[in-house]
Amino acid sequence: MMKAVPVKLAEIYVPAKFRGQLDAAKMAALADQIVGDGGVKIPIQVRRDEAQKRYVLVAGLHRLEAMRSLGEATIPALIVAARKF
Repeated sequence: MMKAVPVKLAEIYVPAKFRGQLDAAKMAALADQIVGDGGVKIPIQVRRDEAQKRYVLVAGLHRLEAMRSLGEATIPALIVAARKF
């Protein structure tokens, strides 16, 4: 079983395929839920980009942006092996 690790939000790159998909209302609702529940319950998924020394978002755009809106520095993430798009 994979274990979530804290990843710095500043080190996460959001690929172009996700841009324009952000629903502000859904993100705000998630931010409220995160505050009420004491954190993110389902980790986001990222892959490591060694060439750029960063992580690339694979899944969890709304959770990522909700944490950014709350001013958090890190987010729980599963580091997965995913193909590049």
